[in-house]
Amino acid sequence: MPELPWSEIDTVLLDMDGTLLDLHFDNHFWLEHLPQRYAEHNGISRAMADVQLQPLFAEHAGTLNWYCLDFWSRELKLSVRELKYEVAELIALRPDAEAFLAALRSSGKRVLLITNAHRDSLSLKLERIELAAYFERLISSHDYGFAKESPLFWSALQQDSAFDPARSLFIDDSLPVLRSAGRFGVAHLLAVRQPDSRQGPKDTEEFAALDGYLALIDDLRR
Repeated sequence: MPELPWSEIDTVLLDMDGTLLDLHFDNHFWLEHLPQRYAEHNGISRAMADVQLQPLFAEHAGTLNWYCLDFWSRELKLSVRELKYEVAELIALRPDAEAFLAALRSSGKRVLLITNAHRDSLSLKLERIELAAYFERLISSHDYGFAKESPLFWSALQQDSAFDPARSLFIDDSLPVLRSAGRFGVAHLLAVRQPDSRQGPKDTEEFAALDGYLALIDDLRR
């Protein structure tokens, strides 16, 4: 990971799931817990549940529907909110994430949380992990009606928060989202090497990768 030119960065934009929080909760929920509950609700095998769910997941991946609890509750005829509470104990910070947020606050940088998470999902996570105080604002893509993968999200964010892309750092574990930010002109982009602690590192392709927050904290304090 290259050393960041912190003197040229005024605004830090941070993703939540997989960036500040361990992605294990979300992966477990969507790949294990929800399919199991769907199978039980419909009286079918877990294997058949996967057969029915996977095409739906593929169809909506990368769209606002994919992140919308209301959409999936209607589509699957289940209370997705309630199902998330069943495994909420899995919600956890990534190592040193809170120390990084504290260092950002001390540095005087403007810090915004920008997440594709539905507001209900965001609320659940903030009940478990107290992070709100570190941010100027907590922004869900549902506020604008466009997922972060869409260029329209970035236009709406700039109109709403008046950030300068050329003087901003954005950290996210999603490569399509980082590419969308880059096309909009966000100058400093970092991917996350291992967003899910239970899975191995991933290839971040053209993006410099964050292995942990300690190096960023050290740079900020210099």
